[in-house]
Amino acid sequence: MKLLQKFFGLVGIALLSMTVGMSLAQAADGKSQGYTALTEAQPTDSGKKVEVTEFFWYGCPHCFAFDPFLTDWVKKQGDKIVFKRVPVFFRDNFLPQQKAYYALEALGKADQVHPKLFDAIHKDHQRLETEEALTDFVVKQGVDKAKFLDAYNSFSVQAKVTRATKLQTTYRINGVPTIAIGGKFVTGPSDVAQTLNSNASE
Repeated sequence: MKLLQKFFGLVGIALLSMTVGMSLAQAADGKSQGYTALTEAQPTDSGKKVEVTEFFWYGCPHCFAFDPFLTDWVKKQGDKIVFKRVPVFFRDNFLPQQKAYYALEALGKADQVHPKLFDAIHKDHQRLETEEALTDFVVKQGVDKAKFLDAYNSFSVQAKVTRATKLQTTYRINGVPTIAIGGKFVTGPSDVAQTLNSNASE
């Protein structure tokens, strides 16, 4: 839990650095500070606000443990940031959960069901890896079955899945949870581990 709290703190530090206008050149040594400066900044669509994007997977125990901290932190930022979630795709069986997340988002139910999905998988050990299992689950959470399936199989959800995969490639995401900040920085477990090791050796 201390590692997760440290990770949470480093995200906040990186975001704070962004808001005071730190450039990529100034962040060249970002690894030692718990984040990595991207070699090429990525476009964002959040205007003057800082865009914060979480890459996650429902089956990831670290994502599950980190989610309450991140959710609380995002709420405290108010309108200073634009927060987005991107479900990742590492294997074919990740696809149903990707589509489920974007279907829930389209229905305005993502914030409500998102933590319940984590709990079901990690606390109740439910295998929610298929369209059928996910549909049954969200219906139990009060989501209309027909509307969910319409969204799940819609062109717009498929387009978001395609875009998510492109973002994952663009940001070179090879592990989760990973946080992208302003299209310029990323932080994740490997950055945190390196920082903790560096601090311990000083």
